[in-house]
Amino acid sequence: MKLILRTQVARPVNEVWAGFDRRLFDKLSPPFPPVQVLRFDGCQTGDQVQLELNFLLFKQRWDSLIVDQQTSPDEIYFIDEGTKLPFFLRYWHHRHRLIKSGSGTLIIDDITFRTPNRLTDYLMLPVLWLQFLYRKPIYKHVFN
Repeated sequence: MKLILRTQVARPVNEVWAGFDRRLFDKLSPPFPPVQVLRFDGCQTGDQVQLELNFLLFKQRWDSLIVDQQTSPDEIYFIDEGTKLPFFLRYWHHRHRLIKSGSGTLIIDDITFRTPNRLTDYLMLPVLWLQFLYRKPIYKHVFN
């Protein structure tokens, strides 16, 4: 299943890239489920992110590995792939794209995910869409 969200911000690409750090990561975490960051190395190839999601009655680990990071004059991107996922996900591939757009930047969350079956893929799509929609005003506040 594919999910793409686009957010235009006023800052240039290099400034936005410099802002992709632990502080931004913490701000982007939605209120539910609460997330405890166990490890955050950064956004470079080989970096790891390890999270614990608290669903009140149970907790789930979510570990990701940054498998690629590239920089060109018009775009900077990095890709995180899930290595240990919550029970409701079987596959996670998230390409974070920062594209030069005039004097600003277009931030694109390009996500491919799979759940245990096709039905739950469709049920999870609006949930994930809302989780990532939550990021848009944060991106605008931080980078405008």
